[in-house]
Amino acid sequence: MGWKSKLCTVLLLLSVLLAVNASLDYTEKDPELKQCKDQCRHQRSFDQQQRQHCEQRCDDYIKQKRKQEKQQREGGEGGTSFNKYDQEQQQQQQQQNPYLFEDEDFETEIETEQGRVQVLQKFTEKSNLLRGIENFRIGVLVTKPHSFIAPHHLDADCVLFVFQGRPTITMVRGEKRESHDLERGDILRVPAGTPVYMINRDENEKLIIVELLHPVSLPDHFEAFYEGGGEKPESFFKAFSREVVEAAFKTETDELEKLFRQQRQGRIVRASKQQIEKLSHPTRHGREGFWPFHGDEPSTPISTSSKTGPFNLFKKHPSQSNQHGRLFEADSDDFEQLKDLDLRVSFANITRGSMTALQFNSRSTKIAFVLDGEGFFEMACPHLASQESSQQQTSDRPRYQNVRGDLRRGAVFVVPAGHPLTTIASRKGNLQVICFEMNAKGNVKFPLAGKKNVVSQFEREAKELAFGVPVTEVDRIFNKQTGEFFLEGPNNQEQGRLWSVV
Repeated sequence: MGWKSKLCTVLLLLSVLLAVNASLDYTEKDPELKQCKDQCRHQRSFDQQQRQHCEQRCDDYIKQKRKQEKQQREGGEGGTSFNKYDQEQQQQQQQQNPYLFEDEDFETEIETEQGRVQVLQKFTEKSNLLRGIENFRIGVLVTKPHSFIAPHHLDADCVLFVFQGRPTITMVRGEKRESHDLERGDILRVPAGTPVYMINRDENEKLIIVELLHPVSLPDHFEAFYEGGGEKPESFFKAFSREVVEAAFKTETDELEKLFRQQRQGRIVRASKQQIEKLSHPTRHGREGFWPFHGDEPSTPISTSSKTGPFNLFKKHPSQSNQHGRLFEADSDDFEQLKDLDLRVSFANITRGSMTALQFNSRSTKIAFVLDGEGFFEMACPHLASQESSQQQTSDRPRYQNVRGDLRRGAVFVVPAGHPLTTIASRKGNLQVICFEMNAKGNVKFPLAGKKNVVSQFEREAKELAFGVPVTEVDRIFNKQTGEFFLEGPNNQEQGRLWSVV
């Protein structure tokens, strides 16, 4: 049986398993995908290229399947009857949501046996409403233990956040080489054009890094250039003419071809234990098991700001903390490397069944990546008014549409400046989200409910005029919720179709 026939057999087996529920993971997104790729990897007659082709077909198949399932959900097929309010909410949810991105919106840029790099599509491919952040991209790096990421540079600034694993990253700055052992919670900026390579020095745990990329050459587009490599990854040295390369290296072509044809394993490869030990630089001891994941909360605020090194988000006191969640934030005052990008990085850990208070940012647009958990968000948007509202031109009041989206691991959602928002964790577990907030300088978070809500700052006459009721009634409602930032979530989360069970 030829390899093409075996590939057809694999895909046929995959089609039989369509009823299996997915269990999203960064590398193996559901059992069907894992089963399909395992079949590809165990075909002894396949060479490496054929295996990769087979696995890519698995990815394409699953992506198409998920897209069809999403269309069916949005079309309401097989839905349950709800009350009028729920039906209206579901109809609004069925409309295309330009602020939510799911796994089918990611493209796999790199994939080997040891790991992968996925990049979210350009924001403006989904909607022109996102053109304010069109020159930012989101990427995710996932590798197995003891992996090595080949030396390269990007024509983009990169701010990375380590969610899992223990990477060591090495950068070449001019004539100097600097290495940093990173841990969970670390933020690091890699300036555009900086040659860099990386290992996952952990022996057991996968490495998961979320990256915010800001291209500096072409708007909303970036490329990787590989200093090392050969056939896979292809080295850019091979693009030059033979005469130029011979003169540059003062070496004959035969010797150069031997050098640039040896590497065929790909951009992410496995390193030996001895190589990992040599590439590790344990300069930051005592960082295992830090709070909030293990250990006790630090008794005093700790600053780890550095001109070129990393900053650990969890070494600060949380800016907000109660039984319903914790929020950690870092801006240029904490970490100078964020200054010229005008960026704030935050991590929210929302307790199961809890929610963030209704709030909005005065200047910042937020790109949020769901690291773990399930839930949903709701946002008020003036740009997506329903068709019925748009036809009622006689009204002089603004129109806002409820924008909502189901959240699960790997989802990305965007919150434009000024848009009121709340994020709710399911009752199954905590919802953990890393956020990159652009236009951070001068931004103010305005709470709309709970303690310190903005309405409580209004003068009594302004409250009466704004709501048309006595000020006592306004104060009674707005002062009833005494929680701040993180609140108890809605009681009816288990009712209706509030999020996808995956």
